[in-house]
Amino acid sequence: MKLLPENKKNDVLESMIALINLNEKEILDANKKDIEAFDRDDQAMYDRLILNEKKVRGMIKAINDVKVQDDPVNKIISQNELNSGLKVVNKTAPFGTIMIIYESRPDVTVEATVLAFKANNKILLKGGKEAVHSNRAIVKLWHKALEENGLSTDYIKMLELSRAETQEFLKNPTEQLDLIVPRGGERLIKFVKDHAECAVLVSGRGNNFLYIDENTDWKKTINVILNAKTDKISACNALDKILINKNIEDYEDKLRDLDNVLKTNGVKVLVDETTHKVLIDDKQIENRSIWFEEFLEMKCIIGTVDSMDDAVKMINTFSGGHSATIMTTDNELAGTFMDQVDCAAVYHNASTRFTDGGQIGAGAELAISTDKLHHRGPLGLKQLVTNKYYVYGDGHVRV
Repeated sequence: MKLLPENKKNDVLESMIALINLNEKEILDANKKDIEAFDRDDQAMYDRLILNEKKVRGMIKAINDVKVQDDPVNKIISQNELNSGLKVVNKTAPFGTIMIIYESRPDVTVEATVLAFKANNKILLKGGKEAVHSNRAIVKLWHKALEENGLSTDYIKMLELSRAETQEFLKNPTEQLDLIVPRGGERLIKFVKDHAECAVLVSGRGNNFLYIDENTDWKKTINVILNAKTDKISACNALDKILINKNIEDYEDKLRDLDNVLKTNGVKVLVDETTHKVLIDDKQIENRSIWFEEFLEMKCIIGTVDSMDDAVKMINTFSGGHSATIMTTDNELAGTFMDQVDCAAVYHNASTRFTDGGQIGAGAELAISTDKLHHRGPLGLKQLVTNKYYVYGDGHVRV
């Protein structure tokens, strides 16, 4: 699509901010329709679906955060004049058309769109049917913001497709697709990868680990675990697995304390064979495959390891490659852990809940990428471009 000047894109964003402010009630009323039709037994999805005044303020903040960032398009990455006289310039360029497939979260309809649009991409929004009324209301405002600034609504499209129709669209798209971002659980990611014919950037799977070293500040450890596990169970950056070094001082007492704190805060605790020798009232895991699971509920596993090396092996074997934390007072050991763990974000004495574009300093995010190409971690504005070579000659031919 035609490259838009930065001021034109920012005018659209300014219009959208004003429209959200004017139409907040309409957005919340649309969301109520989705809530009334939703089965609240799925607490994690319900948490993602529901909108309130705070979340609407968050939408406006996300747009503002992107608006003040520099336009990421047409920036020079490198330039060089060769011995032949050719001048080669590498610049950032839009992807083209990005399709995002996501479940329940209507605020993604704002965050994903603002990022894609400012990076001069067209975006196709395939939200879950559970948020259809909310998404329609938000996309209607996006279209109005585009029209107020003399632009086509084709920049932003909402796709209302069944599962079978989505599968067919992925295999035989009716328009150009350059990148697909499935933002959700394992089944959604597998579905998209199995059927898409273009590049797929994987995001969404968490299954995050925290390792408790034998040298640790126990009070800080408990606080970090509670935040990571209970602050928001529906988030991909929530904690699912806790590994504790068996050589920690007062190992059994600390296990009992951790177990008690988690249960007091409503968390169901599962344990491995070694931990079960101490926490005999907790259910022992029966199948090793559970270590691969992302829970998205008030549940976690506590396992015991002999060393940090064993913890690293466990994390690299079973985690989703999203986030991992070490709790230790040994800075050198923490550095080794962070170097060896194969995750998009690694932490020392901090909650995994910080793996978020806004929290980590990247601004609004399209998703958290667990892929290694072309970007890993929060997909912010600067990551929604690719590159393009501009080569200037004067009748040059290769000899």
